[in-house]
Amino acid sequence: MGSSWSRSGYSNMKVLAIVGSPRVEGNTEALARHTLDVMADAGLETELVRLAGLDIAPCDACQACSSGEGCVIEDDLQPLYAKMKESQGIILASPVYFGSATALIKAVMERAGYIALRSGNALAGKVGSPLVVARRAGHNFTYTQMVQWFIILGMVVPGASYWPIAFGRAKGEVESDTEGMETARSLGRNMADLVKRLGKEAR
Repeated sequence: MGSSWSRSGYSNMKVLAIVGSPRVEGNTEALARHTLDVMADAGLETELVRLAGLDIAPCDACQACSSGEGCVIEDDLQPLYAKMKESQGIILASPVYFGSATALIKAVMERAGYIALRSGNALAGKVGSPLVVARRAGHNFTYTQMVQWFIILGMVVPGASYWPIAFGRAKGEVESDTEGMETARSLGRNMADLVKRLGKEAR
């Protein structure tokens, strides 16, 4: 997968951020990188994958995953899903488009979710959280929309100092949202701590 960025820590515990914005290096990506930096400083391996430029089709309800075949659509989801399975933490980051998460990240949620549920709930027990950016409104619905994906897959969602949302429209504008950036840092600290705690219990 070409559109990824990673930073390694001293631990083999990994957090993956999936950015569902069609904008490269936009506000959503900036917020996700900010959160990952906190977790990298805490010693976790981190990676960011942009969905922009990737070929990920929506679920077509073929039901192949129900018979244990996995997803039969051949595109960029398969290598991304492999990264999700090998990660101990997953962040879904999306801007708000018409009051909702983007079609890019919804396609990942639909197909990865079905594959995981049909293959022994492969993502259960991992730590996960949304990150949401919008110009004005729609944060809470989009955040809740993505939280429900984590919950139905049996993942653990940490809290932060506020809901992990931020405001911004033009590139870089999110950096001016002081509270939003601090909330992202708070999420990063809590998520790193939870990944480590769950990792210790699993050993």
